[in-house]
Amino acid sequence: MTERLRISAEVREALESRRPVVAFESTIISHGMPYPRNRDTAMTAEAIARASGAVPATVAVLDGRITVGLQESELERLATESDVLKVSRRDLSWALAAGRTGATTVSATMFAAFRSGIDVFATGGIGGVHRGASDTFDISADLMELASTSVCVVSAGAKAILDIPKTLEMLETLGVPVVGFGTPDFPAFYSRSSGLPAPLRVDAAEEVAAMLGVQRSLGLPQGILVALPVPAGQEIPRDTVDAWIVRATEELADQGISGKAVTPFLLSRIVELSGGASLETNVNLYHNNVRLACRIAAACAKAD
Repeated sequence: MTERLRISAEVREALESRRPVVAFESTIISHGMPYPRNRDTAMTAEAIARASGAVPATVAVLDGRITVGLQESELERLATESDVLKVSRRDLSWALAAGRTGATTVSATMFAAFRSGIDVFATGGIGGVHRGASDTFDISADLMELASTSVCVVSAGAKAILDIPKTLEMLETLGVPVVGFGTPDFPAFYSRSSGLPAPLRVDAAEEVAAMLGVQRSLGLPQGILVALPVPAGQEIPRDTVDAWIVRATEELADQGISGKAVTPFLLSRIVELSGGASLETNVNLYHNNVRLACRIAAACAKAD
């Protein structure tokens, strides 16, 4: 594992000195947004972390190694190269053996964070059970990763394109604690509420850190999903989003798109249908999640 995992000197020093560190995925750079918004969004997330007193640890597969903590030139590379793989846990061994450049999804980033000793990971929204999964069996590997990897994941809930009720049911089945941060509702990415209750609620970063500590002390393998609503002034009404999703999903079926291409297509099409509004909300909720993740990482570092 050591020869396949490269942790930057900055991240390694922070971990050794028990300073707060927050992991970031890289699919948001390579597969989530157009250039240069993708690069700028990633660099802003890192700047927010540093301003909060945390060390950012963006994760990617570069030159045959899982790389934790990227240089600015490496972020630029992920943002501009056209053949960057979308790498989940399933794809790690192939990408590493082939020496490919890969952007890590939630599942692969959680794996890398845990192996590196990082407690907290900030993302936009997790993957889950796709609409129509009873026919397609399209269920994100993010859910199984949350069931087996002890990392706190801060998100704006599950991506709105998913079947959120079934996603919550599966998380319950897998024993994953799902907590609404400062809210009784489970958020729906672009919208502050999915119309469903969050299974649990916390109101302080210290509560999350305590939960993670107890989870590990009990030997429970699951991570913790923290669901933070998008700021009130930046949300898009759920009915509006649902109309875009229905149209985009119909186009998806017409074009025969499946597998890894589903989520990027739907999110990209929603950006078009929203006139760019969904992209603005996506960026804002992501940076909002980063701020909370830094507070939780600081609480975890203090607890240790």
